[in-house]
Parts: sequence; C-alpha cells; structure tokens
Amino acid sequence: MNKDLAISELTERFGTKLNVSTADREQHGQDESSHAVRLPDAVLYPTTTQEVADAVQICARNRMPIIPFGAGTSLEGHITAPHGGVSIDLSMMNRILAVHEADMDVRVQPGVTRQMLNTHLRDKGLFFPVDPGAECTLGGMVATRASGTNAVRYGTMREQVLSLKVVTATGEIIETGNRARKSAAGYDLTHLFVGSEGTLGIVTEMSLRVYGRPEKLMAGVCHFPSLQAAIDTVIATIQMGLPVARIELLDELSIRAVNSYSGLKHREAPTLFLEFHGATEAVDAEVHTFSTMAAEAGGSEIQFADHQEDINKLWHARHQLYYATRAMAPGKHIMTTDVCVPISRLGDCMLATRRDMDESPITGTMLGHVGDGNFHTILLADPNSLGEMRALEELHDRMVTRAIEMGGTCTGEHGIGIGKQKYLEMEKGPAVHLMRQIKAALDPIGIMNPGKLLPGMEAGE
Repeated sequence: MNKDLAISELTERFGTKLNVSTADREQHGQDESSHAVRLPDAVLYPTTTQEVADAVQICARNRMPIIPFGAGTSLEGHITAPHGGVSIDLSMMNRILAVHEADMDVRVQPGVTRQMLNTHLRDKGLFFPVDPGAECTLGGMVATRASGTNAVRYGTMREQVLSLKVVTATGEIIETGNRARKSAAGYDLTHLFVGSEGTLGIVTEMSLRVYGRPEKLMAGVCHFPSLQAAIDTVIATIQMGLPVARIELLDELSIRAVNSYSGLKHREAPTLFLEFHGATEAVDAEVHTFSTMAAEAGGSEIQFADHQEDINKLWHARHQLYYATRAMAPGKHIMTTDVCVPISRLGDCMLATRRDMDESPITGTMLGHVGDGNFHTILLADPNSLGEMRALEELHDRMVTRAIEMGGTCTGEHGIGIGKQKYLEMEKGPAVHLMRQIKAALDPIGIMNPGKLLPGMEAGE
C-alpha cells in the first residue's frame, strides 16, 4: 500500500475535492454506533460517476482502502476506517435524475435522502415508503439493505431496487439491470450489491420503485396491560392479513424515555404505534377490526390522528427513542442492536430478552418493527465499570444467539459491519465461505471497505 502516492495522485486529479483536514477525517471516521473511531487518511467529495471511477482506479493502483460514505447514520461501524484509506463521501451526488410517473419508478443519485425524494414526489401524488427514521441517504440505504417502520406493508430496500449503476473495485462502471419489473436474464447482480455494505463496489445511481399516495392515512397509539398482550395483538393482526402499513411496539421504559425527552404524556405502558393506508372505506374498516382485536387483549381505546402534521409529530416522537434513551443516562456507553425472528417466535424472543434486561445491571429500552418480527434494544452501561460492560456484552450475545436459534437472523436491518461478524458465521455457516469467494472475485486486492461484514477478510486478503 502506498498511501502517500495515492493521496498525491488524488490531489492532482481532484484538487480541493480532496480534503485531509483532521476535522473532516474525524467526521468521517465514526457513525452513530458505539464502535471505536477510526479515521481515514483523506475524504473525497466526487460529483459524477466518472470521478468515482477515477478515484477507485487510483486507489486500486496503490492498494489504498476505500470506504463509501453517505450520511454517517449507520449503527455497526460501517463507515469507520480501521485500515485508513479514502472516505468517498457521496453526499454531493444528490440529484433526482428522472421520475417516471406512469411506471412508478425514479432514478436518483446516492446522496439523495429519502426526505428529499419524498418532498420532490409530493406534488406528483407519489411517495417512497422505506423509512428507517434517520436522515439517511438512499445510497446508504441500498448498501445496508435498510428497512424501517413501513416494511410490514411495502417491504425493505431489497424490494424497492430495480437496477443500480455501480463502480466496481477495478474502477469499471456497470449497470446491474433495467427498469423492467422482472427479468430472467442472467445472475441477479442488482441484489448482490444491495446489502453488500460497500464491500463489493460503490453505487452511484439507482432506479427505485415508488408508490401512489394513499387516499387516507390514519395513525394511532394503543396502550396494553403487558408486553405479551401487545405482542399477541400484533401476531393476530399479521396472521389474519390485516394490511397495516406500520405497527411499532415500544415497551414501558421506552415510553417513559420518549415522554421525558419529547415532552409527551403517553401512558407508561407497552404501546403500539400503528398506521393504516388506503381508500377511506377500507381504512375505516381496518381500524374497526384492529380496535376490536386490541380491546379483546386489554388494549386501550386508540388515540388516532388523521392529519398529516399530527401523524408526523407522532412518528417523530417514536423516531427519537435512540436520543431519548441516551438522555436517560448522559455519559454512559450506548449500544443499539437488532434481531429478527419468525413472527410466531416474536413473543418468546422479546419476552426472554426483556427478562434478561430486567435481571442485569444494564438499563435498556426495547422497540420493534414487530409486524415483520424485527425488534431492537438500546442498552446503556457505565464505561468505567468492567462489570457493567461485561454484562452488556453478555446481554447482547444472549439476545442475538437466541434469535438465531429460533430460526431468525442476527440483524434485521442494521447490517453486519464490524459489530456482528462472529454472528454472521453462526447464522450462515458454510455459506460464509461462498461469500468470501464472491468478495475475492469482485475485489481481489481487498480495497473495498476492508474489515467490514466478512470475518477474516481484511485489507489485502
């Protein structure tokens, strides 16, 4: 690896688009996770696909690591630079290139955020549904196979991507597919790159599905006497095929944290946040059916909002849980993690995890995109207490191992990054060897986001 020569060549090619200041490097050496800060040697701000390709070619010649960067909101250390290298910040590539209203798809650059896209689409009666909560870029969402509150109705990023323009590890520019809704032509390269966490190439354009805005939206809050009652209601809702758009579960401590942080007055009890989309008559019928099921489980009368401003306030409060939990104990080490299990095992997994949390010295909140079996914990521990930090790791390990043993996955939407590599091997077994072969074939010198996703695949291996 010749970092000095690489930076010299990049400076000659890109001038002021390459930044080596400590402040800029620090900003690009950490995400919103608890993983250690690891700085890149430089940060590049390209504005075209060709510039990305030129940068990759320079880095490949000099065996210089490359770390794609979107908004820095990842949660497993995806954008840190354990081997140094160049952070390629794609935020300046933020153009909406085309909207095909008749076909209900769009073409965008990776620096476009979901909020930017939805603002652009609003007057056209369209919207993009994937909502992880953070102000993240669509390129980052493709890289981590992001999900979120709407996944139960619309699916994850995997279901939204039609085609990608990708710069490979050699600097070649390829298109993985087309705008057709289906194809039987060759290997599915599009979905090979979706969720690859920047380890196989850099996405510079994407074609995505969009949807018509529903005639009516209704969002509400329903409180339950116990976590079990809330989970049972969710499972009944999914099993009977009720087309709920969002259904989120916050435990009692989560509600307490959100109330304190956002100045709200929700009852401190296990609570479902839910939303229905569709034609007016259909939504009214679905709300009635759900209300009946919730009441049978001991749920409260649902507090509904049907004006967009009120709906936005409701979900904004829900999305603030990470910050609300952190505010409960300023200065404590924070770990946020997720798992996903078959819906029939959701209650067993969540209740066992809650018991573990209650019996440990760790403070933690729990929430779930429970309509698809995905839930999260946000855990706090004293960084100066060896006992608490050990308990934190043990709690995390039990949660993830339990989910895998129940037929689930170590991560429903956060990704592997640095933090969950050992669990990938536990979950996938011999299939990890095939993943390593794919990585070696597409990135033979190991410059694309080295040290992430695949255990044992470091720079140059």
